[in-house]
Amino acid sequence: MDRNDILKALSTVQEPDLKKDLVTLNMIQDIEINGNEVAFKVVLTTPACPLKEKIEKDCIDAIHQLVSETAIVKIEMTANVTSNRADKLTLPNVKNIIAVASGKGGVGKSSVSSNLAIALSRMGAKVGLLDADIHGPSVPMMFGVMNEQPLMREVEGKQLMVPIEKYGVKLLSIGFLIKPEQAVVWRGPMVSSALRQFINDTDWGELDYLILDLPPGTGDIHLTMLQVVPLTGVVMVTTPQAVALADAYKAATMFGMTPVKVPILGVVENMAYFTPAELPDNKYHIFGYGGGKTMANELQVPFLGEVPIFMGIREGGDAGAPGATVDGSPAQKVFFGVAEKVAQQVAVQNSLPKPEPANS
Repeated sequence: MDRNDILKALSTVQEPDLKKDLVTLNMIQDIEINGNEVAFKVVLTTPACPLKEKIEKDCIDAIHQLVSETAIVKIEMTANVTSNRADKLTLPNVKNIIAVASGKGGVGKSSVSSNLAIALSRMGAKVGLLDADIHGPSVPMMFGVMNEQPLMREVEGKQLMVPIEKYGVKLLSIGFLIKPEQAVVWRGPMVSSALRQFINDTDWGELDYLILDLPPGTGDIHLTMLQVVPLTGVVMVTTPQAVALADAYKAATMFGMTPVKVPILGVVENMAYFTPAELPDNKYHIFGYGGGKTMANELQVPFLGEVPIFMGIREGGDAGAPGATVDGSPAQKVFFGVAEKVAQQVAVQNSLPKPEPANS
């Protein structure tokens, strides 16, 4: 065996999402051959790749079929999260910025944002979570850090806030700067100014994903985020009932109205059904059925998953321990599945040519 034999064999293995072979994508590195043993790295586009095991198996099969049936193949599966950001002036060390949005309040958007961030972190990514809901911040409670306050750090002569870190996720919220019972009674310009500071005056460090937990609606905060932050894409959250879907469609439309359209990575249906612990095979669709899938089909975007009504999700969020932190729990399994699909869609978006600004 020699290096060219290995590369030729691996050039027949396709990355299922990007539709190109691993060698062309430069995903094969550090090939070492020692007699009948070959070792190399496969560098995935995200540590949350849902097709990791398939790619590994395809590599082993290709070498056995095209090089040597008896070869001992050792593969190290690593990841280097991709980025396709044209604008590096804002948050230059953040590879991907993902907004989580809904048209209606109360659909569990902050719960999805928090668990998505934790799941991506648990899978090996560097993750931050910005609570952009100035009037109703919930991230401090979700993570059990309501009494924390961010420190300040001088970086290149500028004073920057240092995010609070919990469960491996860097967190920032207006809730860290006010008392829990204090209301934020601000007009739009003050809210927009605060968000600009959170973006530009924070030492986020190097991140693979920064999750933006947007408030419901289509107002000042959303416009500020779209103007200031170069978004990789947006995850839409809805519940099955008609009123939530109607508002979610309006929010989705907003992201197509910007000078550079923001891709919708997919739809998450929260509160999809209820399964009692004593009847694990039963599903009760309390708020309706199939609304999220229907929305995804009509928007022609992926359906990222159903999040059932688990008592553990509600209890964990109230207690500062979101469901994705509980190893082996049904909630963790669900959110890991959603995180894999979100990371998958980010990688697909990053493989596409950079969009051209629309005519204003």
